[in-house]
Order: sequence, then structure tokens, then C-alpha cells
Amino acid sequence: MGRGVTREATGGPGGGALLVVGDVVTDVVARHRGPLAAGTDTAAEIRTLPGGAGANVACWAAYTGCADVRLLGRVGADAAAWHERALRAAGVRPVLVVDPEAPTGTVICLVDSGAAAERTFLTDSGASLRLEPADWSQDLLDGVARLHLSGYLLFSSSGRALVRVASASARARGVPTSLDPASAGFLRELGADRFLDLVEGVDVLLPSRDEACLLTGLPDAEGAAAELSRHVPLVVAKCGSKGAVVARAGGVVARVAATPAEPRDTTGAGDAFTGAFLAALLAGTGLEAAAARGTP
Repeated sequence: MGRGVTREATGGPGGGALLVVGDVVTDVVARHRGPLAAGTDTAAEIRTLPGGAGANVACWAAYTGCADVRLLGRVGADAAAWHERALRAAGVRPVLVVDPEAPTGTVICLVDSGAAAERTFLTDSGASLRLEPADWSQDLLDGVARLHLSGYLLFSSSGRALVRVASASARARGVPTSLDPASAGFLRELGADRFLDLVEGVDVLLPSRDEACLLTGLPDAEGAAAELSRHVPLVVAKCGSKGAVVARAGGVVARVAATPAEPRDTTGAGDAFTGAFLAALLAGTGLEAAAARGTP
């Protein structure tokens, strides 16, 4: 393991564990109503919370019934203990590498508290994008039935190297691997062709509608999911209030409606879907029913 690891036991009786590898960051969430007032004050409700796409997926998987969820992430010494306590309290078994140089990543989430509850992120990835192959251990897969990778790993050279190592380890053990592209903005910089090359060997892809359309150049989620399933065996495109689309072998196999709800803050909604979906798969739920678990 890398230097400065704080770690709970990763072994455990039986199988069926979910191992998530990804970002652990501190979220500063500012909920405001209406447009920001440039050059002056805008009233907001501000909270500081543990976050990160990887951590969110792990916590939601535990919340929705997965009894053994583990998370490999990298944090700074400034907030390592706080994040570890929060993960344990959420039912996640943390494997946190403490970075000797970089601080914990921080994301400022600007959330419009109007009807759409739309959010904008200002991201300082900090230690989270410094995960590297040296942080990986074959022992992390002991008892693991599924491996999930946060797409944020693909946006740094060390993270990409870790994805290759972890994916190869999982394939050698017959452990299926899923990945969430994570960020349309960063994905646009990386490029669709490069992304598809990097996820070769992944079994399940969980893009948002925008990410799926960006990766394929197609205008609708169904067409984009179907096209992506020519590259990845199973694709589940998350479409917010319009539910989800499940595709495999170049065709749509299921459309799942979302339960109507009044949005308050859409931050982490896609991560919540992913966590619930993976927990359901681990419990033996069928694809369509598992997708429905992600859209309660």
C-alpha cells in the first residue's frame, strides 16, 4: 500500500462485497435561490459535508442494503480522520491512503434552490486524483464480488494507471467491474475515443444522459446507450427525472421510469443511483429491477 495508510480490515466472512475505488472529497454546498449577484452578496445556506463520487456510491450502496462495502480513496492529513469516521458511520469500510503532500480534495457545490435544483461545481481535486498503482493491493479483492471505479480516476495519469492495474486484477479473479464516467466537463477534455479505449474490459458503464450523448455524439439517451453497449457489455444511462435506459449488445433492453419527486439538491443523485443499482445486483436482483432501485 502507499505511504500513510489508515485502514480497517478488508477481509470478512463470505463473499458478496462491493469494492469502490475513487474520490473522497470535502463538499462545501451553497444553496442559493435565483441567479448569483456578481460583485456583491448572494444569500445562501452553506454546509460542509463529506463527499466525492466514489464515497457517495459506497455510502448509498451500504444505505440500500449492501452489507459489505469497502472504499479505497486518497485524502490529505487535514481531513483523513473526519472522512474515516463519516464513512464508518455510513456503514462503509474505509481504506484511506493519507497523501503526504496534497490536501483533501474540495468541491464547492453551488445549488440553485429553485425548481430545477441545478448545481454547478468548482473542483479542487487535491489528493483524490493522486491515487496510484502503489495504493493498490491484490488483497483488496479478497471476498469482493464487484469492483466499481469512479470515472474521476481517468482524469489523472496516476489514476489511469490505477484503473488498468485494478481492472486487470479483477479480470484475473473473475470479478465484474463497473465504471461511472463522473463528469461531462472533464470527459469533454479527455475525449470520447480516449475514454472508450481506457474503459476496455469494463463490464458495466453507468453514464448520465449528458455523458452518454457526449461519448457517442447522439442526441438521445436511448440511442447513445445502445451505441455504447457495442463497446461495453452493459450500459445503464441515468436520465434524472426521466428514469434510466438499460442497453446491451447494441440494443435497449429496458426503460425504467423515475418516481416523481420535488428536487431540492441534485448533487450526488447519479451516485445514489449507482450505489443502489450495484447493491441490488449484488443481492441477485434482475437488471430492470436493479435499475428501478436506483430510481425510487
